[in-house]
Amino acid sequence: MRFSRAEADVFTPDGAAPESGLARVTHLCVAAHQDDIEILAHDGICDCLDQPDGKAFGGVVVTNGAGSPRSGPYAQFSDEQMQAVRREEQREAARLGGYAIQLQLAHPSADVKTPGHAGVAADLAAIFSGCAPEVVYLHQPADKHDTHVAVFLRCLEALRALPPERRPRRVLGAEVWRDLDWLVDADKVALDSGRRPRLAMELLGAFDSQISGGKRYDLAAQGRRLAHATFHTSHATDRLAGITWAMDLTPLVKDPALDVADYTLAYVDRLRSDIAARLARFR
Repeated sequence: MRFSRAEADVFTPDGAAPESGLARVTHLCVAAHQDDIEILAHDGICDCLDQPDGKAFGGVVVTNGAGSPRSGPYAQFSDEQMQAVRREEQREAARLGGYAIQLQLAHPSADVKTPGHAGVAADLAAIFSGCAPEVVYLHQPADKHDTHVAVFLRCLEALRALPPERRPRRVLGAEVWRDLDWLVDADKVALDSGRRPRLAMELLGAFDSQISGGKRYDLAAQGRRLAHATFHTSHATDRLAGITWAMDLTPLVKDPALDVADYTLAYVDRLRSDIAARLARFR
């Protein structure tokens, strides 16, 4: 299995051949950076661990992670050193989560942000052609991180290029850098992220370069999941121990004629209408 960049890393925790590891994948997450997978797709990781017969999780990190903030013990690390550390951290998360395969494509963010970049397109096409996942987890299109949005768009292009019969049954865009609690309830997809809380902390704790480097993603992600579960509804007890909110992006993949900006902004329009209607009811 070869990708466009020499630095790309292919890892199967169980030692299987990469092609067979990828082919097994039923739940695939394609994300921008190391640790994004563990923040946005804990639901899929747990699905595969809790129902092991025929279920397998695969992770893809598209960028090299060179530009991450750093302090403390990592303050003096060069970009090259940080990339090496983050690559091994992502491998450790794959071991802990029992992934069938972990791919790290090592593209600079600038390449991912370039529409039509040949290497990025070829790598994603090879991945999506090498498996037939039931569920694909992506960044959501209203995310406020530029690289996350760019990775989402490159993935959407690759998925739309597949023959219709090869496209995944369900595609979800989950929150990382902009919460999705603002979605109206009818638009929310609740990902059950309260399962295996010890594993959740171990997965996020694998990324010591981020945590010791000044970003407590471990505490923040867990706190957000709990907050979503509690504040989801005011008139019922909590149904789940933790929730990650997602958008259903399946229509964008099934119908390439849909405009991604119009589709995304329609969520904002429905929120606006919901606020206006609630205010009008009590004036």
